[in-house]
Amino acid sequence: MNRTIAEGAIILAPRGRDAAVAQSMLREAGLEAATTSDLPGLVRLLRGGAGFAVVTEEAVRGADLRELAAFLTDQAEWSDFPFILLTERGGGIERNPAAVRLLETLGNVTFLERPFHPTTLISLARSALRARRRQYEARTRLEAIREGEERLRLALDAGGLGSWVFDIATRAISGSETFRAQFGRRPDDPVDYDVLVASIHPDDLDHRQHALRHSLETGEDYLGEYRCIWPDGSEHWIQTRGRVERGPGGEPLRMVGVSQDITERRDAEDALVMFAAELEERVEQRTAEREAVSAQLHEAQKLETLGQLTGGVAHDFNNLLTPVIGNLDMLRRLHEDERSQRLLGSALEAAERAKTLVSRLLSFARRQTLEARPIDTAAVIGGMLDFIRRTIGPHIDVALDVPDGLPAAMVDPNQLELALLNLSVNARDAMPEGGRLAISVALEQLCAPNPWALAPGGYIALRIADTGTGMDEETLRRAIEPFYSTKGIGKGTGLGLSMVHGLAAQSGGALRLQSAPGEGTTAELLLPLAHQPAEQIALHRDEPIPRMSRLHVLLVDDEELVRRGTAEMLTDLGHGVVQAASGAQALRLLRTARYDVMVSDYLMPGMTGLDLAADARRIVPGLPVLLISGFADVADGFSGDIPKLAKPFRQNELAGALAQVVEGAGQEKEAAE
Repeated sequence: MNRTIAEGAIILAPRGRDAAVAQSMLREAGLEAATTSDLPGLVRLLRGGAGFAVVTEEAVRGADLRELAAFLTDQAEWSDFPFILLTERGGGIERNPAAVRLLETLGNVTFLERPFHPTTLISLARSALRARRRQYEARTRLEAIREGEERLRLALDAGGLGSWVFDIATRAISGSETFRAQFGRRPDDPVDYDVLVASIHPDDLDHRQHALRHSLETGEDYLGEYRCIWPDGSEHWIQTRGRVERGPGGEPLRMVGVSQDITERRDAEDALVMFAAELEERVEQRTAEREAVSAQLHEAQKLETLGQLTGGVAHDFNNLLTPVIGNLDMLRRLHEDERSQRLLGSALEAAERAKTLVSRLLSFARRQTLEARPIDTAAVIGGMLDFIRRTIGPHIDVALDVPDGLPAAMVDPNQLELALLNLSVNARDAMPEGGRLAISVALEQLCAPNPWALAPGGYIALRIADTGTGMDEETLRRAIEPFYSTKGIGKGTGLGLSMVHGLAAQSGGALRLQSAPGEGTTAELLLPLAHQPAEQIALHRDEPIPRMSRLHVLLVDDEELVRRGTAEMLTDLGHGVVQAASGAQALRLLRTARYDVMVSDYLMPGMTGLDLAADARRIVPGLPVLLISGFADVADGFSGDIPKLAKPFRQNELAGALAQVVEGAGQEKEAAE
């Protein structure tokens, strides 16, 4: 239906030429009209849209009006379609009761008795059309209102806001589905103001009521935050905001507003307050007890930042230790007289103790990559037992309880040895007059949940128990804190238990401590089970230097001392060495000469050793590469397994790693051929 007909007339006059005459009259007045011959046709045209309809009484008298009545009943709320009914006897109830009964069906009817003057018809038609246009305007306004309401609803839903209206006189409240949900009600549940008020937590009710009364009396916006108890008994925080609407005389009529569930925010605020209070208490305690670094650490609670700082220091220290240990190791091999061996041995022992301290620092900083493997813990303990006995001294009896047939644990064997040594030394220091150190291993099954938030399943429990002085509750609580020690200045770093705790956490396990004054201490290291059989671990590292053919080695390291010391060790092994101070220099050298192997530092300015290895193998495919690092944290990302050697290292360790690299490259080449 075009726009003209949509604002014109539909004529239903099946008798004679009535339809044509009425259509002609309307068109002479500038009004378009369409005709139809029956009621179904009228309904079809009505559904297409029209301004009004001209219908003769005989067309509807005695006819089936159900389809027409259904159309009129289904009209939109803005629509009240106008009819002009042409009758023989007018529209009065006395003269034409049948026509009056049509009012019940047609609704908006104007009666026009025939015969009529054309001017009367045109006047009624224009009046009906004006009324219909006002309905169209109401529709437009209603659609705009509904569109605005829909946008508002979407905005409220997006912000998690519910809307509500409170009628002050009747105390009736209506609200959106979101508003109902915020009070634990379903969308179809009735909303009763008194019931909702009764659901407010008793401790918050007076404050809420006072804020509401204040808003009604002063006209200020209402703002309330209170706890609401849902029908299921759960407690939720609700925030409501409202504004009073007043009548012509200033009397408050209603309050409209929005609401929001702020439970998560309040929980976070409460947690933050508790955390801030705890942090403040801890800072005050540390300020009185610790020096500036420890106090700053606990004041800011930025352990990660300190870990990065510690890791960086440890990395630099490893770089310094590399030439120290390497050169001392070579000097000990060169000077075989007793005095030189004694002096060099003492120097090496001090350097090894520094290496152990750096390892603790790296473990605390969690910058030490754990090479977890399936490990037979009994074999590790057995290989360490003599060393532990020598370390703790003869005044302490060592008892071992390690059953056969235990499954393998998934852990870094080197770090496990260091942890075992740390725990044994702590036990020794707790037993200055002697005592008993019991080392045991058992299989333990954990359920969920558990205090350590570990996955349920089997774990290897390594226990080290002593009969020493024990720890009070405060000391036990702080035992794993980095740099915390009760041994006095110069007698301990405070990193031992922190390192063990870090190892356990990184391995997917936990450290449990039990202690009481006078009752000794039990440290229990929980380690996850491996899914493969235990690997054979070489527990003795002071191996002879492997013999191998002379190699042409490209050595890359930005630290001159490290590079020079490593070059000395390689030269002493009989290899030819060309040094590069950067990755870019190394790539230039690779383009001009042939090398059997490249030994590169991992962490260098501009280009990491891993990036260098990738670029180098584009120039020399299959080039054997050994990466050395003070962090030992070479990232994955290069195809193939690049061997790694942690700083500091001795000459035999460097030689062994080099032999492994060359041998592995040879095997890969043979497999490819």
